[in-house]
Amino acid sequence: DVAFALTAGDTLRNFLQRSAAVVVKHLDGAFARVWTLNTENDTLELQASAGCYVHIDGHHSRIPVGTMKVGLLAKAGVPQATNNLETDPTVIDREWVKMERMVAFAGYPLFVEGKLIGVMAMFSRNVLPDDALELLGGVADAIAQGVMRKRAEEKIAEQAALLDNSQSAILVIDTRNRCTYWNKYAEQLYGWTAAEASGQRADQLLFVDASYFEEARAGTLDHGAWRDECCQSTSGERTITVESQWTLIRDEEGRPKSILIVNSDISEKKKIEAQFLRTQRMESIGTLAGGIAHDLNNVLAPIMMSVEILKEKFKDDQSRRMLGILESSAKRGADMVKQVLTFARGVDGERVLLQTRHLIKDLAKIASETFPKNIQFQTQTPESLWPIMGDATQLHQVLLNLAVNARDAMPNGGAITISAENTIIEANQANPAAAKPGFYVVIKVTDTGTGIPREILDKIFEPFFTTKEMGKGTGLGLSTVLGIVKSHGGFLQVQTEPNKGTQFILYFPATENAQAQTADGEARLLPPGHGELILAVDDEAAVLSMTKETLEAFGYRVLTARDGTEAVATYSAHRHEIKGVLTDMLMPHMDGPATIRVLKKLDPGVRIIAASGLMDSERVKDATGLDNIAFLMKPYTTERLLHAIHKVLNETAAA
Repeated sequence: DVAFALTAGDTLRNFLQRSAAVVVKHLDGAFARVWTLNTENDTLELQASAGCYVHIDGHHSRIPVGTMKVGLLAKAGVPQATNNLETDPTVIDREWVKMERMVAFAGYPLFVEGKLIGVMAMFSRNVLPDDALELLGGVADAIAQGVMRKRAEEKIAEQAALLDNSQSAILVIDTRNRCTYWNKYAEQLYGWTAAEASGQRADQLLFVDASYFEEARAGTLDHGAWRDECCQSTSGERTITVESQWTLIRDEEGRPKSILIVNSDISEKKKIEAQFLRTQRMESIGTLAGGIAHDLNNVLAPIMMSVEILKEKFKDDQSRRMLGILESSAKRGADMVKQVLTFARGVDGERVLLQTRHLIKDLAKIASETFPKNIQFQTQTPESLWPIMGDATQLHQVLLNLAVNARDAMPNGGAITISAENTIIEANQANPAAAKPGFYVVIKVTDTGTGIPREILDKIFEPFFTTKEMGKGTGLGLSTVLGIVKSHGGFLQVQTEPNKGTQFILYFPATENAQAQTADGEARLLPPGHGELILAVDDEAAVLSMTKETLEAFGYRVLTARDGTEAVATYSAHRHEIKGVLTDMLMPHMDGPATIRVLKKLDPGVRIIAASGLMDSERVKDATGLDNIAFLMKPYTTERLLHAIHKVLNETAAA
């Protein structure tokens, strides 16, 4: 019966309760109880009670060892039996014995491997037989072994619950590589239930490359453990990256028995690491681009300024055509430098008045020369488009990115259409999250390609998100588009339909009633000087020389300095004559910001223009701590140089 209780009881307490009932039944007891020893406080704790007393939370639920009859029995460690409870000196409550007519008592300490684990006791209203202790001893041994077995089972169950609650996939494979254990998280991670995985070969079930499994298995057998990252497959044919730890389990004779494998999914971690590495590469590119841009700006600046002077000297058609090519190439080089800096380091471009039809026209020319012949490129741009304030290089990048994406969405050919139109968003139409009421120029880039799947439409603007193959896309194109559009005060919308095409609709705030600058070679008014003395500061000899010649050619007098120290000395000697200072921001010995601060201390009213190809007006403001510093982006043309100096001198004079 005790053996049956051991197998029938699902918990330790149920097993002990059935065992106590067996004692009452077969030894004709009034009631029987079982206590277990709590070694931390040396106390017997009542676990089961059968017969006429079934409660386990009463006066005798906790008995310190060495007190009362049961506690004394535990302390003595030997079984006891008596058929005369009324005269037993260890009985404390004799009135209870008389009232309940209790005659006999038998108690047995429970030992396992010489260690006390509890006490079993029985009270009876009848005289016990002579072999009562012997019978009770057999039951006590079975109960003691049962207690340890049930405790072991409960411990295993607790450990199994912990394994199932683990956030790692835990599995065990035998010497034939077949799965013998598969926890709950493994079911979630791989998609197979424990029943489906049981008996399956792990190398065939999980590993994309079976040779990698053999490497892991060999390493575990040779060294007792193995750890590395590896790619594995799931039931949905999805590939995941896991950090895998293998531990060899041996039998009692030391022979390999099985391998415990703990796999942690690190797929997202690897994606984040990849994004971080990409970001680091972009920062490295930005640093490299900064150094290259500084040198290229100094190379391009003299070329761009010299063109204006040469145009005045050479009037024939051939010379003007060659100078036009030279100027166009120099400006394109400058734009390329700005584009790299804008993307890699976030340097803001110069915002000027633009006509979007010129940008679309330039893009159409590039597309017609470089896109496959099976792609038709069309434009629709009315002459009456409103101008916008923007950076031509950045907006060109926006249109180019969208056109390239459209091209890639049409591997078998199709049509790309870029159109532009004026529109007015009324107050009752405006979406507070996207648009403000006002005048807008709308540019639409439409293709007849594969379209964008609905399930990824919300992700297309996330940095590094791409559906292209490895090495064919960075995932930065659309995030760059969105960033540039927003920086121009605009917003965009996407309309797409699978296998019918996609349309990106870009909204840019328009400058109403303004006249845009054109790119058709119209005559420009270059404001001349009237003998004002300008101090030009630059560590690049070619830039300094060309700036001096340009300003002198247009009516200014010029002093030059090759660094900040020389500039301060020159200004101190001519401070009452110098009307303005044009200074580079990156120079040896004393850089631009330091030079500006010293000059401002010498003369708070000094008129300064800061020139840089790496910094923008906000960075100049941060570097100098001054708000009223004019800024000129390098490399600058003669036109921009003359306008900047004219504006600074006239604004100061007016003030």
